[in-house]
Amino acid sequence: MAEYAKPDALVTSDWLAEHLQDPDIRILDVDEDTEAYAKGHIPGAIGVHWRKDLQAQLERDFVGPEAFAALLDRFGIKPETRVILYGGNKNWFAAYAYWYFKYYGHERVQLLNGGRKKWELEGRPLVTDAPGTIATRGYPVPRSNDNIRAYRDQVATEIVGKAGKGLVDVRSPEEYRGESLAPAHLPQEGAQRGGHIPGARNIPWGKAVDPDQETFLSAEQLSQLYQGEGITPDQEIVAYCRIGERSAHTWFVLHELLGYPNVRNYDGSWTEWGSLVRAPIEK
Repeated sequence: MAEYAKPDALVTSDWLAEHLQDPDIRILDVDEDTEAYAKGHIPGAIGVHWRKDLQAQLERDFVGPEAFAALLDRFGIKPETRVILYGGNKNWFAAYAYWYFKYYGHERVQLLNGGRKKWELEGRPLVTDAPGTIATRGYPVPRSNDNIRAYRDQVATEIVGKAGKGLVDVRSPEEYRGESLAPAHLPQEGAQRGGHIPGARNIPWGKAVDPDQETFLSAEQLSQLYQGEGITPDQEIVAYCRIGERSAHTWFVLHELLGYPNVRNYDGSWTEWGSLVRAPIEK
């Protein structure tokens, strides 16, 4: 059976349990539920509030390079620090943070395969106390990597309706069909209209993960899932969802685990596209 293209994009719970005290790693807890960290987290993990820490508070964007450097300073992270990310709900927001770290060029970043769910299933320890004060180290202001990020004009002019392009809508079938604007457990808000970008294939992000342990499917299973829907490695691919976090999870699967060379995350996603004047929409 084929291995993942980048097996070192993941760490196992066994490995992490043996390396919790390593001084050159930082474990970051990034969860959709921003209160989950206080209820119990992996020993030594630092809680990341995705709205406050990763998102710009005025414009709809994530924080800029200076703020990213300051954030990593606060966490005691250097460019050579090995960062381990995990969270709940299939590593939903942890994968978003992974893409974000890669966008700003921090190469030593990995996901805990199975995230919080697998750690808990194995009866491993959780604590409620946060780590002590971490000294800042002067993280350099990074450059962004726009090769893995898509913008609305690029999607409109370079992807939609073009040969050799693949567009993946990773939302639920209900969102794809225009019957809802958000996942069922969230308020139905965001875009002004429902539907999907013309030509997009609907491959919900959670299909890439085992439903019981929340670990990623094998490389063979993942290849069958995406290539079965016509999403192949030779294409220029853009993934999108509602606000860019579920599609970052699919970006991780396609780019890091399957090794597709040209994959971008459209983090403006449906909240942006579904509110644009005259943007083409299908249902």
